[in-house]
Amino acid sequence: MNTREGFHTGKVMLISFGHLVHDTYSSFLAPLLPLLIEKFSLSYSLASLLGLLQRLPNLLNPFLGLLADRMGMRWLVILSPSITAIAMSLAGLAPTYTVLAILLLITGISTALFHVPTPVMVRKVSGDQIGKGMSWYMFGGEIARTVGPLMVLGAVSLWGLEGIWKLIPLALASSVLLYVKLRKIKISDEFRNKDDISGLKETFRSSMPFFILMTGITFFRSVMRASLTTFLPTYMTLKGETLWTGGVFLSVLELSGAAGTLFWGYYSDRIGRRKALMIILYSAPALMFLFSIMDGWISLPVLAILGFFLLGTTPILLALTQDRGSERPAFFNSMFLTVSFASEAAAVMIAGGLADWIGLEMTFHLSGIISIGAIPFVYMLKK
Repeated sequence: MNTREGFHTGKVMLISFGHLVHDTYSSFLAPLLPLLIEKFSLSYSLASLLGLLQRLPNLLNPFLGLLADRMGMRWLVILSPSITAIAMSLAGLAPTYTVLAILLLITGISTALFHVPTPVMVRKVSGDQIGKGMSWYMFGGEIARTVGPLMVLGAVSLWGLEGIWKLIPLALASSVLLYVKLRKIKISDEFRNKDDISGLKETFRSSMPFFILMTGITFFRSVMRASLTTFLPTYMTLKGETLWTGGVFLSVLELSGAAGTLFWGYYSDRIGRRKALMIILYSAPALMFLFSIMDGWISLPVLAILGFFLLGTTPILLALTQDRGSERPAFFNSMFLTVSFASEAAAVMIAGGLADWIGLEMTFHLSGIISIGAIPFVYMLKK
């Protein structure tokens, strides 16, 4: 059957489930960061470096994208959730900062291997509703970042920081399920050995203006996103709240973001990608400023609305990339991921440096202002 004829709900949901499992474990760093800062006596800059190491392997994405366009990578999709789970669940046992950094680097490699082929699989089974497919795919990832903080903090409460390795068997079971269900889905048959595929050099040259604009959008958006997703639990503890409160706030942010990814990708199929992006990028800075001047639980509804807007950009950008990259879909997706993760890595370091320099609370104020810089790049996108 030609999977481009219609939207295959079951297959899209299965890939989204794999995304949920993988990202549940990869989201452990932020809720554990206050404990790791205390254990290793870290500055905010050193804490930010951990986030950078987790993202650094994504610089290999273009090479992985070329590989995915030429051969199947199903085994990477099947095994990556378990690799990520093992590395992140052993973080509590790390005896030194160096060992912890190595575990996060392994997590980053596994994350890169998972995220390059999966959006191409989603595109292949989404028919003409790519935005809807990307929404479901990103919904799995955002739900994971809702479940992950609560799961790891629950494990810390039961077994302590050193006992979170006991969460590993859940991921191993999920990889078995993914093997049973995904082993026959081929990623690249539709795109392999096509005589009309343009040369890589020509493809790269013609796509550069598009990815320059994507870099501008993702970088300015990522400073605010990095501040929230990396330092929100730490920010809440600085304001006198408990570690559990910080974890709950992070989970609410990600849960509302999951709703946003589900809505905005689907809605962008109807009103257009640019218009949906503009609505988000005008709303999020104002909401960020409002959240940063409020204290306690009264700020939670504002945070929820902020997550709905801010985290809803990713499925739109993924859909834009797949709209653009019809000849080399995995390569285009890998380029987008490289741009996205590089922007996020730089944003995490900027956020950590600003927090050491002007304080974490002032960094939250400033990140909303910085995010306004994404708006001109959206205007320059062609319809």
